[in-house]
Amino acid sequence: MPPPEPTPARRAAAPGERPARTRPLRVAACGGGTGLPAVLSGLAAAPGPGGVPVQVSAVVTTADDGGSSGELRRRYGVPSPGDVRNCLVALAPGSHPLADVFQHRFGGEGGLTGHTVGNVVLAALTQRLGDFSAAVEAAGRMLRARGRVLPAYHGDADLEVRLSDGRRVRGESAIAEAGGRVERLTLARSVPAGAQALHAVASADLVVLGPGSLYSSVIASLLGRGMAEALRASRALRVMVVNLFTEPGESDGHDVADHVRAVLDHAGPVVDVALVHGKPLPRALVRRYAARGARPVALAREALAGLGTALWMADLLAPGGMARHDPAKLAGALLDLWRRGVPEPAGSPAGEVVALPVPDAAHRGRRAGRAPAGARDAPPRSGTQPGPRSSAEAESMKRSNPPPKRAGSRNPVTKARSRCA
Repeated sequence: MPPPEPTPARRAAAPGERPARTRPLRVAACGGGTGLPAVLSGLAAAPGPGGVPVQVSAVVTTADDGGSSGELRRRYGVPSPGDVRNCLVALAPGSHPLADVFQHRFGGEGGLTGHTVGNVVLAALTQRLGDFSAAVEAAGRMLRARGRVLPAYHGDADLEVRLSDGRRVRGESAIAEAGGRVERLTLARSVPAGAQALHAVASADLVVLGPGSLYSSVIASLLGRGMAEALRASRALRVMVVNLFTEPGESDGHDVADHVRAVLDHAGPVVDVALVHGKPLPRALVRRYAARGARPVALAREALAGLGTALWMADLLAPGGMARHDPAKLAGALLDLWRRGVPEPAGSPAGEVVALPVPDAAHRGRRAGRAPAGARDAPPRSGTQPGPRSSAEAESMKRSNPPPKRAGSRNPVTKARSRCA
């Protein structure tokens, strides 16, 4: 397979250069699993640039064939509702009583055992309305969703993977169990991308890929016919949120560059910036995930620069004992990155990297639904840059993190990474 084409460099907007907006900031977020809802809930609650709202559209894979979703697919012929349900709930206002009901999973014995209420509701609405996309829109109105959830495909879809040892495996639930390194992910039967999903990407100001399972969520959402072309043609800032840890059976041994390269191999040059967690992961968390066969995703700066993708680092980890992205931190980093524009030139051989901190005050303001006065324009405070992951990283960051350039000069190159399966 030929090496992926480097992402074309785009002109960087110097700090403060973006014109005042009079319309919402349109964001298309692609993926599935538990990672995409963190992006959606964070952006839905975040103040937009200049006070304009953020208009969020989620492009969600519907190829899951396991659990409640898989059973409903087989029994009623509906696309997989599980990831769609999670995204709808993430976009619901926090006080909406139906959000918790949608996530209720039936216990006991009987026909509903193991099913979630939201999955059953989406299947019922599909039968009544005769169309899954219409069912998702109706469920969004029920939940007063602060954005749109759009199926990635027009029609039913199954994943098929070719592994490095030559085996072919069909079905999302079988990919992780098969073991081996993924060479190629496709749809078992070609289906077009959803028309609304294509429009959301084409009209977006910011496109977000991930976080989530690299192949079965992120890349899977890009496989509908026409989606890769729409992403390549998009003039939006295209950001890949890299996972915090590798995922056993799916991305074993992958560093940041490997994650980006996998997307480029499947969709072409569609990643301008990789967004990565830039602080050391807690040792207890690393030990806990090591016991499951997962490892922190290594940075691999030089390999990433060779792909023409910029690196942007920020504090993204959510508090607690799970490897999850904090929705407010993630939204803050994405919006700050959009305000600054694409670093130029993307993938500079000099390997310049800027670490973007998320100041505590700004983070608290975003969680409260507002940005503190002056937080958007204030320069990073001394001593708040994310720390490196090791002593070697510390020395590397000293060499490759120059002081931020002044307005009007070229922005330094930046990049990123995250995980939420």
